[in-house]
Amino acid sequence: MREGLRDVPDGNPSSPHSEGRASRAALDRARDVAAAALGVRRTEVTFVASGTEAVNLALFGAGARLPNSGRMVTWAAEHQSVLAAVRRMQDMGREIVIAPVDATATVDVDAITAGTALVSVGLANNEVGTMQPVADIIARAHDVGALVHVDACAGPRWIPIPDGADLISISGHKLGAGRGGLLFVRDGVRIDPRLYGGPQEWGRRAGHEDVQSATAVATALNAGGRDRASRTQAAKVQAEALRAALLELGGAPTGGKERLPNFATCTFPDRRGEDMLLALDLAGVAASSGSACASGSLDPSHVLLAMGLSLEAALGSLRLTTGYPTTDAEIARAIEILRSVLSRAPSHA
Repeated sequence: MREGLRDVPDGNPSSPHSEGRASRAALDRARDVAAAALGVRRTEVTFVASGTEAVNLALFGAGARLPNSGRMVTWAAEHQSVLAAVRRMQDMGREIVIAPVDATATVDVDAITAGTALVSVGLANNEVGTMQPVADIIARAHDVGALVHVDACAGPRWIPIPDGADLISISGHKLGAGRGGLLFVRDGVRIDPRLYGGPQEWGRRAGHEDVQSATAVATALNAGGRDRASRTQAAKVQAEALRAALLELGGAPTGGKERLPNFATCTFPDRRGEDMLLALDLAGVAASSGSACASGSLDPSHVLLAMGLSLEAALGSLRLTTGYPTTDAEIARAIEILRSVLSRAPSHA
C-alpha cells in the first residue's frame, strides 16, 4: 500500500487542470475498488476522514431526515462515537433508546419495537470482540420500517458484513490503512451532510477529498477480502494461546463465545489496568485496557460496566489483539512477558 501511495497524485480532484484530472481518476479508481470489495455500487461509497466521522455522518445525516416522532435505538456497549452522537441528538429533542446488553455484550433484538425509525448496531464489539446478531437486527428493523446503521469499524478484516444494512461505517486504521474512513449509503437513502460547501462525495461531504486516504482504505478493504478464512483461523489459534495464558495467570475472560478471532480479553479484579499496560509496554508488549479511543482516561470501560462487571473488575481490564503480520514467535514471546509481568503486577491496594 505504501508503495502504491507514492504514485497517487495529490491535486484537487475538483480542479479542471491535468493534476486535478489525475487526482479525480485516482479517486474514481479508489471508489471502484472499495465498491467491488463491499459488493455495492460506486454511488453508495462516500469517503470520509475516519470511522468516527462515518458514524456521525450516518447518525446525524439520517437522523435529520427522520420524522419527528421517529425513535432511535442503540445499545449501551456500542462505541463512544455512537453513544455520544445519539445522546447529543437526545439533547436536541430526538427520542433515544439505549438498550442494555447481556453479560457477554450481546445486543437484544427485542429492543427494536414499533415506532423505531433508526437502529445503530456494531458488527462486533470493539472492546471485547463479541460478534453481534447483525442479520437478525437488520431483519427486525426492516420489519418495523426502520433504517439500520451498522458500525463495522471493528471486524470487517476478519468477518464479512451481512447484506441488507442501509448505512455502514468503516474505519481505515482498523483495516490497516492508517487513516481515512468510508460510509456506505444504500441507494435511495437520503442523508444530510455534516460539512457544507461544495458537491463533493455525492453532496454528502463537502471539501477537498483526501485521495491518498481513499486509496489506502480501498486497498485495505480489497486486501481484507482475500484469504479471509485462512487468516481468521491463524488469528484464532494465536488469540487462543494468549487467552489461555491470561486465564492461567488469574484473568477472568470477557466477551461472547462468538467473538472476533484475534481478540484475547479478560479482567484482573485485583490489579489496575494502567499498571499492567505500563509494565507490558516497558517489556515490549503493546496492550490496551478498554477502548483505545478513551486512552488517557482513568474511567472504567463503559462496555464492561454495561456487561454487569463490578467497578474493580472493569478497572482491571486487559485487551490483547493480533494482526495479519503477527507471528507465532511473537505470540510465544508475548506469553513469556505476560507471565513475567503479571506475576508481579501491583494490586489495587
